[in-house]
Amino acid sequence: MEEQAPYIFLVDDDQDDRELFTDALNELTIKSVVKTFNNGVDLMADLLDREKKLPDIIFLDLNMPLMNGEECLADIRREPELYALPIVIYSTFFDKFKVTLLQEKGADRYLQKPKSFNQLKSSIERSILSLDKANSELLDFVIK
Repeated sequence: MEEQAPYIFLVDDDQDDRELFTDALNELTIKSVVKTFNNGVDLMADLLDREKKLPDIIFLDLNMPLMNGEECLADIRREPELYALPIVIYSTFFDKFKVTLLQEKGADRYLQKPKSFNQLKSSIERSILSLDKANSELLDFVIK
């Protein structure tokens, strides 16, 4: 990851969750720039627009209307220019089989939405740090 503030895409259909996530990001010691999307269709349109800057990390909600996180993940991994983008699936849902499937399909991490704001801050920070190649072996795939 670059030394400058990471450019983060957050994709979540729930406005309250987007605001909570953004608030948590703003309180981290890791300064970042975040762009939010409320659905996967808009995310994909932005990612495929060659005029726009690509993110350093995508936090992708699993359960969304129009195009869910699993469909977005598959589309991103099919695009050669997007294939290497780090993707953290972000969801309250947790099923071991589904999580394993998402890892096999190319997700870099799975962040289970925590119950408290402080846990959220910690989980986001651990997710970002774990995607840094130097720290990648420090954490498991699932971050709680």
